[in-house]
Amino acid sequence: MEFSQIARIVFVNSRYQNQNQYAMSKISVIGAGQLGASCAEYIAIKNFAAEVVLLDIKENFAEGKALDLMQTAALNGFDTRISGSTNDYSKTANSDVVVITSGLPRKPGMTRDDLIETNAGIVKSVTENVAKYSPNAIIIVVSNPLDVMTYQAHLTSGFSRNKVMGMAGILDTARYRAFLAEELNVSGKEIQAILMGGHGDTMVPLPRYTTVAGIPVTELIAKDKLDAIIERTKFGGGELVKLMGTSAWYAPGAAAAQMVEAILKNQRRVFPVCIKLDGEYGIDDCYLGVPVILGKNGIEKVIELDLNAEEKQLLETSRGHVKEVMQVLDRLSN
Repeated sequence: MEFSQIARIVFVNSRYQNQNQYAMSKISVIGAGQLGASCAEYIAIKNFAAEVVLLDIKENFAEGKALDLMQTAALNGFDTRISGSTNDYSKTANSDVVVITSGLPRKPGMTRDDLIETNAGIVKSVTENVAKYSPNAIIIVVSNPLDVMTYQAHLTSGFSRNKVMGMAGILDTARYRAFLAEELNVSGKEIQAILMGGHGDTMVPLPRYTTVAGIPVTELIAKDKLDAIIERTKFGGGELVKLMGTSAWYAPGAAAAQMVEAILKNQRRVFPVCIKLDGEYGIDDCYLGVPVILGKNGIEKVIELDLNAEEKQLLETSRGHVKEVMQVLDRLSN
């Protein structure tokens, strides 16, 4: 047999193994609304999972979304099987990763405490079922208020902290990168950035860790423009609500799907993720977004950056805000 023939066989076999490496993987997405369905679609299109289960409390809603998505398989060239279930968690059994998007948006006349109590009850119920049917799963929380819902899921599941995380920093960073790319007229792929802290207006921007193809962003953009972009990023979710009358779903869905991919493929990617801190950055027992290495075991390592005095103060402010909301949940739970 000629060398070229052997090389071709090795290449084809290697590609087959790569395609089938994740052939038994199962993902469940709880909540089949716009965000949950978008997340399921992105996972399917990337074709790295054998099965995605959409689950929703609304009768036949998840089944309909799953059927619609499956009818795009031939069009988008994916093999992932998508199914739906009306609140039957047995269909999600033995999931490798579970993405929780369930929860209600804040309605007129609803206080912050009302929202926390309502969504904490939903996330608690969902997590109990996840722990029952998929005790070895890694949980990604997308429900809002994000940081405190991650706290609720971690408490309820009893899982180790590396297996329960919140998706916020990837989304906030994606918005930041998009705004910078627009301002600089460059590809968003060239921009690397990290944001820390809570999800919302107390997030901690880190301009000195932001680069464009390795060039510090501070060398490419005036301070006043960079500050304006940071402020826009902080209120990025609110800007979309004002425009659409509802919360975003494309970017959050894509961000959650990217986390799932990093875990299943053991990519060991560095992402800002909400996790319970146990002494990192001098903070204990608080759920905050920090850079981590994300791989097959969930959060493989928390990366501690050498923050300057201003950044430390911003992180402390963010910690205080998140801790306050955590205490609201504690009070409501007693």
